[in-house]
Amino acid sequence: MNRKQTKGRDAGCQYDYENNNITLMPLRLEIDCPYWLKMDNHPKTPAEGMTKFHLHLISDSTGGTLNSVVKACLAQFEGVETEQHFWPLIRSQRQLPAVLEGIRQNPGLVLYTLVDEGLAKTLEKHCLAMGVRTLSILHPVLDLMSHSFGMQSRAEPGLQHQLNEEYFARMDAVDYALHHDDGQKSDRDLGKADVILVGVSRTSKTPTCIYLANRGVKAANVPYVPGVPFPERVLDLKTPLFVALTASPDRLIDIRRNRLKQLGERRETDYLEPAHVEAEVAEARKFYNRMGWPVIDVTRRSVEETAAEILSLLDHHREALASNSGKETTQQEKESQCQKRN
Repeated sequence: MNRKQTKGRDAGCQYDYENNNITLMPLRLEIDCPYWLKMDNHPKTPAEGMTKFHLHLISDSTGGTLNSVVKACLAQFEGVETEQHFWPLIRSQRQLPAVLEGIRQNPGLVLYTLVDEGLAKTLEKHCLAMGVRTLSILHPVLDLMSHSFGMQSRAEPGLQHQLNEEYFARMDAVDYALHHDDGQKSDRDLGKADVILVGVSRTSKTPTCIYLANRGVKAANVPYVPGVPFPERVLDLKTPLFVALTASPDRLIDIRRNRLKQLGERRETDYLEPAHVEAEVAEARKFYNRMGWPVIDVTRRSVEETAAEILSLLDHHREALASNSGKETTQQEKESQCQKRN
């Protein structure tokens, strides 16, 4: 029997020739990746005897990106206790010894966002010598973008935090949100808002506005007060996106009761009376529907989730404004041309 074999990543299979017949047998390809990423090394349950896991988060900037990724990932592991060691603004080789000593004293997973490849390689080399696992959060994305764009990244840390026009726009948005909270200055420059949130008391209007401001969105909020006419001057605004926030009566009562306790108020009032709160929510909901505003139920939503939906609504709102503006411009041009002909 004559037998020939062709193996390799390009071929991806094994050929056996016997009696002029060809049999294709899939090969197991060994992908060049860190050993801890191979499937056989993925634990199904927490390591025996481990009560707390150390995580070292190393960043050449503020660490915001790294913290967000780690927070999102840890949410998927119930019952796992971690101790996080945060190392921000690591931008030079002389800063690494202190970081490495901290890792040596508390060995654990090392996650980093270092755009300087030399610094990253030094970190990985020393961690490998200590038997500590490392993972770059940015490099896979940077490599993919580099190949797609056909250019190298600048490899400069902290570029997203430069004091540029975008930064000052965010600061301006934060200042705007603080000065237009809970109906303040509703008679002045409210038309400059990108978004106006409306809701009864304790529907997360203020924290949502602050979060949106940190995304560069000018957000104001106006309370809906049962039995009190909503300000007509606010309803006359055409440019801002109006979004109504609502919540279940039970949820509102819990939040309001805790708020009153913080203020030292112990008396029971209509503010907490279930029937009153139910009527308040129902009245507000009817008003929102009559105005045609989108309504977001924040009962089981975090501020981040609420803001994400508002940002999506704002994108569509801006597209609609741009489309309408284009149509008006076209109509004006047509009218101007007709006048010239006449």
